[in-house]
Amino acid sequence: MDVVKGGPADVPAIMRMLDDAQDWLASLGRAGQWGTDHWSENPSAVDRFTQLATSGTVWLGLVHDDVAGVIITSVTPPDYVPPASEPEHYVSLLVTARAFAGAGVGAALLAHARAEARDAGVGLLRVDCYDGDDHRLVAYYEKQGFTPVATFTARNGTWPGRLLAQRV
Repeated sequence: MDVVKGGPADVPAIMRMLDDAQDWLASLGRAGQWGTDHWSENPSAVDRFTQLATSGTVWLGLVHDDVAGVIITSVTPPDYVPPASEPEHYVSLLVTARAFAGAGVGAALLAHARAEARDAGVGLLRVDCYDGDDHRLVAYYEKQGFTPVATFTARNGTWPGRLLAQRV
């Protein structure tokens, strides 16, 4: 897999991956994470991801020119997460195209994010994720070397989240 820099022009591909992930999660009875209404059909969601792609750093995982996944990192966390006490890189989005699920795309993109943080002289990589249903996403990030550091709720108290951190 090649990892290449992306940007706002890649938002349509990102939205397609998010829609597919929503459908997959809903099919497993795990709609609590992202809901069932496609974000690509919600102008405020499209604006949010366009802003993320504009203000953060977008990296695309490509397999034979197909977008297999995306990671967006930033130097600041979202509003619902307290800032770190040191410089950090923050994973704002990590999503894998369903066609490449289980192929290590997410792990490779996280490895790239760790390397980018180290190259920038930053020693902390943080991410937040959904902490509801079966907690599988928290377990995934723990498997990737992250340590849970805090719980929180977002979206007016309806979305249970977990903040995780990793020294790089």
